[in-house]
Parts: sequence; structure tokens; C-alpha cells
Amino acid sequence: MNHLDSTSVNFLLADDHSLIRQGVAFLLEDLFLEHVVFHASNLQQTLEIIKINPIDIAIIDAHFPDGNSLNILPEIKKIRSGTKILIFTGIDESTHSLKFINAGANGFLSKLSEEEEIKRAILKIKEEGEYISAATQALLMNSFRDQKLINPLSVLAERELQIAELYAKGYGNLEIANLLDLKQNTVSTIKKRIFEKLKVENIVELIELVKEHH
Repeated sequence: MNHLDSTSVNFLLADDHSLIRQGVAFLLEDLFLEHVVFHASNLQQTLEIIKINPIDIAIIDAHFPDGNSLNILPEIKKIRSGTKILIFTGIDESTHSLKFINAGANGFLSKLSEEEEIKRAILKIKEEGEYISAATQALLMNSFRDQKLINPLSVLAERELQIAELYAKGYGNLEIANLLDLKQNTVSTIKKRIFEKLKVENIVELIELVKEHH
């Protein structure tokens, strides 16, 4: 199948593993697209390349040693609104794809996908501007009915959310109790409830969740 196109497509392959980038670059050769490939191995490089070059399609991993790419998606769209973003990752689609799409990604694809699926996703992003797999489509439909799929923090009551945010800012039990004029053991009880509702086991996980979704 020949997908020859008269206009060249600028791809950015952003992954901290060069083997993954090379593998995707080989697949791009198979598509017979006239294209240029840029490589980035961290988030900072990703942003720098997008600032300098008119990237059409950015294929980006979800996690890098210097952070979570979720945090830079709005920035990418601000720098270059026309850039289409495909998240290409090993993390679980059923628990993560919606938050990436919500943050500005145009598609989400598992690294466990077959080669043909990867090629199809890239072509769909190029031709239609998005790639939504059947699994993510089902999640999107469910999210209209169930807000916590998009934002798990929506299960928290107002006071619980307030306390979760204070933990995320680095406050301890005593400081939170003083700030909100509560007893320290009340704060501990609410903290336990927050952990149960959000299914987290420690403050580090809580902080990550609050930063990602609030």
C-alpha cells in the first residue's frame, strides 16, 4: 500500500530509549511518506525541538527520567497548536489514556501494539488528526457517565480535596490541623479516608495524583 504524499511530514520521536525511536523510524520508512525525523531523549529536548521546528506529529513516551510528559502537553499545544501528539507508551491504556487525551494528546498507543496497528495509528493521526483506539473510545463513552475515570479526585468531598491539596503542597498533619482549625486526629481520619477513596498507599502517590489531576 503506497501512502505517498507530496508534502513532507516532520516527525518528532521522543523517548529516552533510542531503540524505541529507531524502531518507530523504521516503521515510518515502511509508510512511504516523505518525512523528516527529529529525535529527543527527554522532556527538555522535546520542548526545544518543537520551539525551533514545525513538527507535524510528535510521538512521545508517557514517562521520562526528567518527568511525566502529561505536564508538557499543554505547553506543546501553546508553542505549536497544529502539532498532533501521539502518546506511545508501555503504561496501561485503561487507566491512563483519558488523562493524556484530556491534557491535549491526539492519540494514545501501547508499545505492545502490533506493527500494523502502530502504522495505522500514525496514518490516522496524519490524515484525520487523531487516533482513538477501541479501548479508549469505550473509556470516553464511560467517562461521560462516570467523571472519576477522567479525574479520580472527583470522588473526594470538598474538605477531603482541600486536605489532599495541602498534603500535595508539603504540609504535615499538625500544620493542616492548625490551618483549618481542626483536631489533629480528625485530619488523620480524613487522610485515611482520602487514601481509601483514591486507592493510594502513601503521601508520595497522593502528591503525584493531585499534581496530575488538579
